[in-house]
Amino acid sequence: MAGFEFTYVLLGALAIALVFAAFTDLKSRQIGNKLNAAIALGAPLWWWANGLTLWPGVAMQIGFAFVVFAACCVLFAIRQMGGGDVKLLTALALWIAPYPFLKLVVIMAIVGGVLTIVFGAYHIMRRRKDRIAIPYGLAIAAAGLWVLGTEQLVTAQAAAGMG
Repeated sequence: MAGFEFTYVLLGALAIALVFAAFTDLKSRQIGNKLNAAIALGAPLWWWANGLTLWPGVAMQIGFAFVVFAACCVLFAIRQMGGGDVKLLTALALWIAPYPFLKLVVIMAIVGGVLTIVFGAYHIMRRRKDRIAIPYGLAIAAAGLWVLGTEQLVTAQAAAGMG
């Protein structure tokens, strides 16, 4: 198990990656594969820093990420989610346990609903006829940052024996 400071470094790096994902999705409506890969590849360091055992801890986290990926692929197939969003949620599922991830999904849905209303109103004001493109990476990042601040810091403190 790593030191408490290292867990903060990992959480900080993930937070920076989420902010970057939000800005790139807002700007170009894309979340880069390299960014999603970096988030996913950081998860084993998080597992190690928090003392997650290979069985059942890591195995369950990987299995959970697979379930999230499968569910998101269905949404992608019916054109309700973009590919970058699928990969970002799957990468986050490697970091976040199922219950806090459920919180992430609820917060993401609320923020996404607000984004849809705002972007829809803007779309109507500009009298555009094309399909509205919602930067859902912004909602994912906001929800991810919320869960990092409320759940993952607690996890890090508990792993360090401070909570």
